[in-house]
Amino acid sequence: MDTTVSSDRLRERFDEFNAIGATDRGGVDRPSLSDANRRARDRLVEWFEAAGLTVTVDELGNVFGRRAGRNDDLPPVLVGSHVDSQYNGGRYDGVIGVLGGLEIVETLNDAGIETERPIEVVAWSNEEGVRFQPDMLGSGAFAGKFDVEFAYDLTDKEGTRFGDELERIGYRGEAPCEPRDLHCYLELHVEQGPKLEAAGHSVGVVEGVYGFVWFDAAFEGAADHAGPTPMHQRHDALVATSDVVEAVRRIAGTGGEDLVGTVGSVDVSPNAINVIPERVDFTVDLRSYDDETVDRAAEQVRREIAHAADREGVDWDCEEVMRIESQSFDDDLVETVVDAADALDAEYTRLVSGAGHDASYLNRLCPTAMVFVPSVDGVSHTEDEFTEWEDVVAGTNVLLNAVRSKADEV
Repeated sequence: MDTTVSSDRLRERFDEFNAIGATDRGGVDRPSLSDANRRARDRLVEWFEAAGLTVTVDELGNVFGRRAGRNDDLPPVLVGSHVDSQYNGGRYDGVIGVLGGLEIVETLNDAGIETERPIEVVAWSNEEGVRFQPDMLGSGAFAGKFDVEFAYDLTDKEGTRFGDELERIGYRGEAPCEPRDLHCYLELHVEQGPKLEAAGHSVGVVEGVYGFVWFDAAFEGAADHAGPTPMHQRHDALVATSDVVEAVRRIAGTGGEDLVGTVGSVDVSPNAINVIPERVDFTVDLRSYDDETVDRAAEQVRREIAHAADREGVDWDCEEVMRIESQSFDDDLVETVVDAADALDAEYTRLVSGAGHDASYLNRLCPTAMVFVPSVDGVSHTEDEFTEWEDVVAGTNVLLNAVRSKADEV
């Protein structure tokens, strides 16, 4: 297992790929089903085909490139991630997992190595969920969590349907998006947190993923003039929201060792300097590796929303829009990643991911594990996202060893 990936080829492809949708501040803007996302998919398909992969696009726009095995009837080893981004997001998030999978194929091709099982590289649709919610839509539908028609009917803030946009960019494929037999799934990703950098290690062996719950919530009060309206007669939806923002921070700080909570989106109406806010729509995100901790925090937040509404004399609504239970990855596959790191003398840290990944849904179908590489300063989902290139290469080589080991199993 002394074959290693080409750092130069991977870097050249990484830089070329991230010129698509590039921002002035060094990030990328490729939200799902945008024109930039279409160009990224087109380039990826070109590279898949040039590497001799058989390309398949399914009903949700998931793109697969298949390398045949000696026994091509065996379930494949699947490896990949996503190529859509946050608005003005980072260059590494998702991309290194897809291009890393392609580089593994190229490395095996160059060495003339045939594997017992087929290997498939996948780019999942709509992982980020910034334009169409929920996130991880393509992998979720593939795993049987979401119905295809449900996905097609999702709309963005402009009312544009997911299915229509998928058709427009030419990636509404014919292959069914449904569960099928897989030998295992492996995903390379940036950590999006500070633990690896703090440990001084290039590789993270991921043992599981946090569970989380998302709420869409709203307060409905009364608009009025900011000048003449006495303070005791106001029904200010933003004041109620502010109480909840503070409560989420307090609950997350006291509700469990690893519990985190975020109010990440706030939409104020009428949003004028001299008008009392009539309505606020906002989101709440709660996460922990312990599902009971998430449940307790969610119930506390619901109570805080009701109390805030009573205090300010406004109406309220709170709807759970997403819940994923915590995931523990397959022990044997996690140990395969450990062995792959040991074979390279790569220093690694075992950890749990606080971010959701496509691997969370694949874990329902087959043995699943992830390889992390460090995020400098723990930063991700912004244009400042950065990972040292030698760490990207180290993680890709660990992934190569793990994929090769599993692909040679009979």
